[in-house]
Amino acid sequence: MSGIQLIRSIVFSIILLFVSGNAFGSYILIPMDETQRNHLKAYGITYWVLDAGVEAYWLLNYRGGSFAFEANPLFEKECKTRDVTYQVISNGEFANIRTEISHPEVNMETIKLEAAPKIAVYTPDFDSRGERIQPWDDAVTLVLTYAEIPYDKIYDTEVLSGKLADYDWLHLHHEDFTGQYGKFYRSFSMQPWYRENQQRQEALAKNLGFAKVSQLKLAVVKEIRDYVGGGGFMFAMCSATDSYDIALAAEGLDICAEVFDGDAADPQAQSKLDYSKCFAFKDFQLVTNPMEYEFSTIDHKARSVDAERDYFTLFNFSAKWDPVPTMLTQNHTTTIKGFMGQTTAFDKNYLKSDVLVLGENKPENEVRYIHSSFGFGTWTFYGGHDPEDYRHYVTDPDTDLNLHPNSPGYRLILNNVLFPAAEKKKRKT
Repeated sequence: MSGIQLIRSIVFSIILLFVSGNAFGSYILIPMDETQRNHLKAYGITYWVLDAGVEAYWLLNYRGGSFAFEANPLFEKECKTRDVTYQVISNGEFANIRTEISHPEVNMETIKLEAAPKIAVYTPDFDSRGERIQPWDDAVTLVLTYAEIPYDKIYDTEVLSGKLADYDWLHLHHEDFTGQYGKFYRSFSMQPWYRENQQRQEALAKNLGFAKVSQLKLAVVKEIRDYVGGGGFMFAMCSATDSYDIALAAEGLDICAEVFDGDAADPQAQSKLDYSKCFAFKDFQLVTNPMEYEFSTIDHKARSVDAERDYFTLFNFSAKWDPVPTMLTQNHTTTIKGFMGQTTAFDKNYLKSDVLVLGENKPENEVRYIHSSFGFGTWTFYGGHDPEDYRHYVTDPDTDLNLHPNSPGYRLILNNVLFPAAEKKKRKT
């Protein structure tokens, strides 16, 4: 057992002593409406409670999707330390809340959260000099760090060696799974970071037994597909969404121009795509020009909305009949400020019929937030790069979430993090 694991074990043992030695009769309620000082850290508190072996409750549509768990002094202290708004309520008051929620005419539901999911982030991380390999931030790792939710970093070697089985939830960093290095060739091919990344990816592919980076990435997406099919929960943002599906559809095809892999792409690749292998998309057209910063027609580029009017709306689901999409859309507002990315939004025309739309910009005919099941698991795609940075450029500084503790766009990410903790009968889609 490592030193960190030992410390965590001791802390959780102390917490359990508080729990078992206390007759209780009271609960901590963490409201998630406009009264909450720090929505993002509230998720971290709930995760911390679950990680301590204590069950929690997610009160869907009650005051913005509030959380509750049995009270003890350590939990109260942690809420104060993280500046999370909370209330201590009696056992009777909590029973009354649950009775109100259970009323058949009320669009609310109580979901028991049973265990903290083990989280992995698929990311190239940092090089041997401690410098970030890719010169841009990642919204998920930013918010997990800010909310103090622990996670492990994994990449191609770990995925192909079977490490995914160790995790309940997987986030795909802003990866290009097609082997085209993000289609950054025109703008950044002469930049040191681009050249180093290409060299590093080619060396990694060779070390793992692949002739091309695109072949390595295909093997990775297939492992992730099997992970989801076996019961895993996968979440992706920005280019990791459409490039993932494109890689699956293009299995066995060369869709990379010579500047990416040293030989020409298959000129008939478009007609050979197999959309049945995709999670979310169908009938899309590839963008084969290496000088164009775009993978396909999935990304909805025909946008007429300006920054000031760029919003998308969350759907209102039945909490009692559709608890999964209700969990994923919990928020203190139903209107979310839009934000750009390499893949900003998904053209609705290329969406498969069984995909559930969680958030859309209807006037633009685009969807921003989608979800569905695959096998025994689920996947969620979220368009855009950073919910609090409308147009994030390469080399821009990281977003400081201390300035955005109540971000509704970041809340959607954290809904996905806690979703796997729900009791299994409520997670079925």
